[in-house]
Amino acid sequence: MTIAIDGTAGDPVYGNLTKDIEDDELLTLGRRIIIEESRAMKAASARMGGEMARAARLVASCGGRVVVSGLGKSGHVGRKIAATLASLGVPAFFLHASEASHGDLGMVRPEDVGLLMSNSGETEEVLSLLPYFRRIGAPVIGMTGKMSSTLALNSDITLDAGAEKEADPLGLAPTSSTSVQMAIGDALAGVCAKLRGFCPEEYAIFHPGGMLGRRLLLRVSDIMGKGEAMPETRIGSSVKEALFEITSKGYGATAIVDAEGKLCGVFTDGDLRRLMEHKGVEAIELPVEEGMTRSPRTIAPEKLATEAVRMMEVFEISVLIAVEDGHPVGMVHLHEILKSGIS
Repeated sequence: MTIAIDGTAGDPVYGNLTKDIEDDELLTLGRRIIIEESRAMKAASARMGGEMARAARLVASCGGRVVVSGLGKSGHVGRKIAATLASLGVPAFFLHASEASHGDLGMVRPEDVGLLMSNSGETEEVLSLLPYFRRIGAPVIGMTGKMSSTLALNSDITLDAGAEKEADPLGLAPTSSTSVQMAIGDALAGVCAKLRGFCPEEYAIFHPGGMLGRRLLLRVSDIMGKGEAMPETRIGSSVKEALFEITSKGYGATAIVDAEGKLCGVFTDGDLRRLMEHKGVEAIELPVEEGMTRSPRTIAPEKLATEAVRMMEVFEISVLIAVEDGHPVGMVHLHEILKSGIS
């Protein structure tokens, strides 16, 4: 039987939905749980000492990978910690504590570092990994909520992930304890990244498919119109010729170059409107330099596309000319950048 939305139908496991609890009371409970978890993390931060620095130096200097292992909720958190370490340039993988003793320990090498997690510090499957790490000479970092536990006493470095009480209404489900584990794992990963001099460009390399990767990897040269696609008009040409270049290339502008091919201005559809306001229809036959914008805004092709967006916002323009050694090599429009996923 399923539970009815109005709580009228019973369920053999979950019972009846309680209807007489006001929304405000539920909201208060939700907020209290978050506050309790944040208190546990704040307490963990206050307890943190030199063991974090030692653990981070051990991980940052190891020649292998971080082998994160745990069971139950600690295992779920461990998977996330392994993923965060890898995202920040620290090779890491998750080893299921139960599967480890059935052959998966073959993935562990002497140059690796173990990060073994157990809130109680007495999880049998996790403790069974200790002898193997000792035998091959791989150091172990223990993360536990009980500093007097077997795991704590047999680890090379122990990170205190204790929580005074769980935050759920029953005080039983792993809530505060897993939040603390997650926070300590994030702290370890962040400190390791700092030690290794990990930079945003490296982070983007590991995230090429996401928005952040595009923001940190996409350069003006990747999206600019170049070669035949770039609108370019020789100085001395008529406004009519410049207008043909503008409309045929679709950028709403054309670069104006001198006899040597160097940039000396830009002529936009806005320049055309302003010129016609003053000169009338005869403006179409005038030399383009009479209406062009001299000293236009430019950008180097190797600059990030996000820098192009910033310039466009600051100067309230929609087109930038990419220039190398004074010569225009491409043109980029705001619409192209937005289509690429950069905003």
